[in-house]
Amino acid sequence: MVKPAKDEIRDLASNRHARRNYDIEDTFEAGMVLLGTEVKSCRAGRVQLKDAYARPQGDKVVLYKLHIAHYTHASVEANHEPERPRTLLLKAHEIRRLIGKSERAGYTLIPLRVYLKGAWIKVELALARGRSTHEKRDALKQKMADRELRQELARRR
Repeated sequence: MVKPAKDEIRDLASNRHARRNYDIEDTFEAGMVLLGTEVKSCRAGRVQLKDAYARPQGDKVVLYKLHIAHYTHASVEANHEPERPRTLLLKAHEIRRLIGKSERAGYTLIPLRVYLKGAWIKVELALARGRSTHEKRDALKQKMADRELRQELARRR
């Protein structure tokens, strides 16, 4: 069996709507406490971030509603619950910083992507503020205007 390179990164799942629905203020990399069948399902790419979010709980941060499908080659008794809460592995100073920032009004912790970093399964966590509908439209208009400006500049070169 070939071991993955130490700094090789492979995306397993990403939250495509996060950057549209939220203003991202800060990002963090965290490990996850997983069971064996969860690791095998993650490596097979059977992860969904659709409604996932994280919350500080005491001295730890817990990820909720991250869906990791059942591992197909395991028995029913040996398998895991697909949407169980999962503890995130962060340093103590990062947890304190997240608790302080996430308790402000309107801020939440959302996972942006789950990926393999070498042999480890990591999650990229973002401190974000939700956007209202009109803010989403304004952001889309600004993005389109920026794209047109870049295209016009490229055409003139």
